Amino acid sequence: MTNTKDAQSPNGRRRARRSASVEETGDQLLRFGAMGKAFSILETLTGNPHPLSMAELARETGMTKPTAHRIISVLAELGFVERDQGKRGYVEGSRLIQFSLDALKATAQRNIRHSILRALSDETNETCNFGILTGAEVIYLDRVEAKRALGLRFEPGVPVPAHCSAIGKLMLALEPPERRDELLRAMPLTRFTPSTITSVSALLEVLERVREVQIGIDDQESIEGVVCVAVPVRAEDGNVVGGLAVSAPEARVSMDDALRMVPQLRKAATKLGKTFSLGPTP
Repeated sequence: MTNTKDAQSPNGRRRARRSASVEETGDQLLRFGAMGKAFSILETLTGNPHPLSMAELARETGMTKPTAHRIISVLAELGFVERDQGKRGYVEGSRLIQFSLDALKATAQRNIRHSILRALSDETNETCNFGILTGAEVIYLDRVEAKRALGLRFEPGVPVPAHCSAIGKLMLALEPPERRDELLRAMPLTRFTPSTITSVSALLEVLERVREVQIGIDDQESIEGVVCVAVPVRAEDGNVVGGLAVSAPEARVSMDDALRMVPQLRKAATKLGKTFSLGPTP
């Protein structure tokens, strides 16, 4: 029985709209044979935060179980789907994740989002980056380096441990508790500097504060001498699509200085969020 209160909440309405959208798109995809069915399964997997069993995938895509099993077996062999660690169902495979990241990186510098990052970098005179959480790591999809001396040189697409980065801690804090705890149990809390948090209990305390203030902080935790602050980027439907951060050498920007840039970050994050509700950008 549907919970009326939940259905009327913002999250409930978003889930209902997403389900209706997936159902409509799925019906269209099924008309295109095996290829359409494969895309329907991939779209269903990426639209759900939890692993899906074979029966759930068949039900949500409208396929028979034998058909869903056949398509999923091929996708698993190709590396586009895989069983989750707990063997509770299927999740995105490493090849699908890399495919998605390559597509995002390829378009990042050709659209309005890169212009927003560049404008923020020009305004703050520091390095700005946009990243997402993939498992235990953050992937920077796009970044604009500071023009000033002592600029920080990182390549987009290079993974960064989530537990010691501003975007990583922010994204972990915003995950549902069950998913967050699962990630923390699986990720190695490697020490990179004297300030790196390597205790799960200590990290959980920090994540609770981050969730309250919606600001991620890296105070020389991943690279000694570098500070960073991050804010969430939300699409117009409220879903978090990534994190926007400013990083700088501590020699010229203290942690307090970096936190004073948060209003500028939030303004730019709002602009970024709107681009995820638009059609294709040039």
